Amino acid sequence: MSSVRAVPETTDMHGGDLSADDAWHTARRVGLLALLQGSFLRFRYGDGFSHARAFALQLALATVPLIIAGSGLASVIGAESVAQVVARTVVAVSPGTGDQLLADVVDRGSAPAGDDEDDPRSENLGELAVGFGLVTAFAALTSAFAQLERGANRVYGVERDRPALRKYTRAAALTATAGVALGVGLVLIVAGGPFGDAIEEVYRWGDVTETVWDVVRWPVGLAALVVAVTTLFRFAPRRHQPGLSWLGLGAGLTVAAWLVASGAIALYVSVSGEFSATYGPLAGIMVLLLWAFATGVALLAGIAVSAQLEAVRGGVEDPLLLDADDDGVPDERAPVGG
Repeated sequence: MSSVRAVPETTDMHGGDLSADDAWHTARRVGLLALLQGSFLRFRYGDGFSHARAFALQLALATVPLIIAGSGLASVIGAESVAQVVARTVVAVSPGTGDQLLADVVDRGSAPAGDDEDDPRSENLGELAVGFGLVTAFAALTSAFAQLERGANRVYGVERDRPALRKYTRAAALTATAGVALGVGLVLIVAGGPFGDAIEEVYRWGDVTETVWDVVRWPVGLAALVVAVTTLFRFAPRRHQPGLSWLGLGAGLTVAAWLVASGAIALYVSVSGEFSATYGPLAGIMVLLLWAFATGVALLAGIAVSAQLEAVRGGVEDPLLLDADDDGVPDERAPVGG
């Protein structure tokens, strides 16, 4: 249950969208530190951590089926080299002994069902892996974006989500748009290096091409992430959102926080031998869950920044509902006569 004040819809205050200058002047007036403090309160009392955990679970559930689908697709089109690229990338990204678990999943999705190269069971298995993986991943990611709507609504002080049909229809549309951009960005940033190395090893594309790939993948990946995040900020909450300039600060902080968190997780796993020793074959799954949680926190924290900036513009600088007697129940929700 959220206990934050609802953010006024400032797009309606003067009959039009607020400009980028308005956003900049508002941020300067309130001060970045005060804005971040208010945003943290809005995130915390909007139950941001709980919604981030729920989002992370769905995001993790969408990732492994996508790996299976990619491997199965290689089997369907008869491109064994593609399956090798997928497997090598999975092994390189997964920490310690955790790579074997996902690598085995990839191998099962792409391995022929019999010794005969023309055995139809091989193609059927690949088609099944593709179909199952894509449907499962799409459903999980749709559920994740539906959960993101709920978390964003609570951060904004909106107490009720859209009706179920509208909510999941919008979440499915976001999966097909922002989800694709988000996936491209994550692959290029997180797995871009190992993916390039795997392609170089399998296809022998040369050092020059690999260098170009290492340079290009960063701006393209960051651009895809920015597009995905701003799209989610704009269309996920159940309210009329302001112009993109008012969402830009929160979106930028989300991308920056996500990059820092991803780098910190990768560094911790690489220098800590205890991590792989503790979790063994499950190390890759544990890293995936940890990274997915960091992604959820970054998204909802950025939404909280955008919400607090708009709230300040609308005259609601204190993000919390009044609780004069400090009993943990906001006065607006106190029972009559209590």
